[in-house]
Amino acid sequence: MIHQRKMAVLALLLVFAAIFCSAQEAAPTPVPALAPSYQPKFPGDPSRSDSEAAALGYMRTVVRAQREFNKKYDHYAMSLAQLVHTGSFTKRMTNPERGDYSVGFHGTKDGFTLTMTPKQLDAQHRSFFAQEDLKIHADEEKAADAGSPIIK
Repeated sequence: MIHQRKMAVLALLLVFAAIFCSAQEAAPTPVPALAPSYQPKFPGDPSRSDSEAAALGYMRTVVRAQREFNKKYDHYAMSLAQLVHTGSFTKRMTNPERGDYSVGFHGTKDGFTLTMTPKQLDAQHRSFFAQEDLKIHADEEKAADAGSPIIK
């Protein structure tokens, strides 16, 4: 009798396992949701993603602060800390970690270079570069430099 019960329980387990496996095979594979397309922040916005929009906003703030600093002191700031309270540049902005991007800055009295390097370089996370000519360059294949295309 005990042997028959064990066999019956085993048979039920096998039936449940078969049903479970067939249900798993028949279950539709969930389709991943498409990432929402980027909504431009202003007419002519060259950004391809919210991360790029934030990086470019930061770059524009630094470039404007450098322009104002140069007008006031007749030379460029040699560090981001020197730009604090110039234009809308704040102390918090001296932090080189900016979301999906890292800031690179080198300043001399005669000029500066500013880079925004994405943690992952792809079509929605291009690298950016600016210098004392105040033009922002972008590149989706490598670190942006003065030879990279200028963005509008």
